[in-house]
Amino acid sequence: MRKIKKGDEIIVITGKDKGKRGQVLTVIGEEKILVANLNLAKKHTKPDPNKGVSGGIVEKEMPLDISNVAVFNTTTKRADRIGFRILDDGKKIRVFKSTNEAVDA
Repeated sequence: MRKIKKGDEIIVITGKDKGKRGQVLTVIGEEKILVANLNLAKKHTKPDPNKGVSGGIVEKEMPLDISNVAVFNTTTKRADRIGFRILDDGKKIRVFKSTNEAVDA
């Protein structure tokens, strides 16, 4: 089970986008994530009349290293670490380390 999943609200803790928050779009492998409207890079594209694509400069999200982000805790309004707890029925859930609340509640 991963500590950061698709749809989590994260906050960047280091790098050029430090302090910015966003939603995880995809998790790439074990070490990278794509976050909406964060870590933008300009990509130059050629026009392709066969596909109907006009050329120009497009901004797109680039992957962030998973160690540079933390899950945002809405109750404390801060970045928080994630731990795991096994419930009585045997189900494994993610919890915030500071408040011991379930992340997916």
